[in-house]
This record gives sequence, C-alpha cells and structure tokens, in this order.
Amino acid sequence: MGERKIGVAIDFSASSKKALRWAADNLLRKGDILVLLHIQHRGRDEAKHVLWSHSGSPLIPLEELKDTAVRQRYDIPADAEVFDMLETVAREKELSVVLKLYWGDPREKVCEAVGELSLESLVMGSRGLGQIQRILLGSVTNYVLSNASCPVTVVKAK
Repeated sequence: MGERKIGVAIDFSASSKKALRWAADNLLRKGDILVLLHIQHRGRDEAKHVLWSHSGSPLIPLEELKDTAVRQRYDIPADAEVFDMLETVAREKELSVVLKLYWGDPREKVCEAVGELSLESLVMGSRGLGQIQRILLGSVTNYVLSNASCPVTVVKAK
C-alpha cells in the first residue's frame, strides 16, 4: 500500500492528546507519515515568524522536536506525555512523525493544511462544548468538518 499522510490536530490539550492516542491505536499503520498540525494564534511573537506566516513552518521531524532549542524557537510545549507517545508509535509502527506549525485562525489554518499537505485523513479532538457555547464561541471542529477536503474523525473529550 503506499505511505499515507495522516494528520492529527494537536494543541497539547487533553482532548488533542486523546485524539493522538486514538489515531495511534486505530488508524496509523506501518509506513504512514503522521503529520501533527499545531496552530498558534497570532500574537506577541508574530514578527518572529513572519517568514512562515502564510505557508507555516517547515516540516519539523520528531528527532528535531526532541531538541529543547527547537521547541523554544517555535514555542512548542515540552509535553513529555505527547513526546513519549510519539516516540512509541513511531518505533512500533515504523512511521515518520513531523510537525507543521501555523499561525492564525485555527479553523482556517487546519483546513488550509489539509489541502497543502495532501492529508488523506485528519483526526482532531473535541472540547465537548455544549450547543450554546458552540454558538457563542464558534467551533473549530464544526468548521473543519464542514470545510476540510479529507475525511475528519472527531474524538470526543469525554
């Protein structure tokens, strides 16, 4: 079967960790490329990343993500649970893991990333907002489900 590119939207929250675990247990298989999508809101360090503001960062391999200086450069949390999970699944399933970082509106950037990276599938967590909260705050999940150009699996937080 050729290698597949499977995306997981990750913000290091409990729901995105659950989505990553679900993808590892149920979707990923030998030879796949796992693409982690991490979206940061525009803000204090926007000028620092102006070079990649439209296209996102270069693909950052898991080996580089282990480096503290690389994580600090891109403001990526040093989440031991996530990195342990990634190392385990990469080793057990013999797959490549890369992270692509974007800046801006998560709804739009996730959908753009799906197309730009030619993802075959996307997995994302749901914070479990109630109907009124979704109406007032908007929902990244609802937007991505409606606009992404690939199948999307939503893993509920609870």
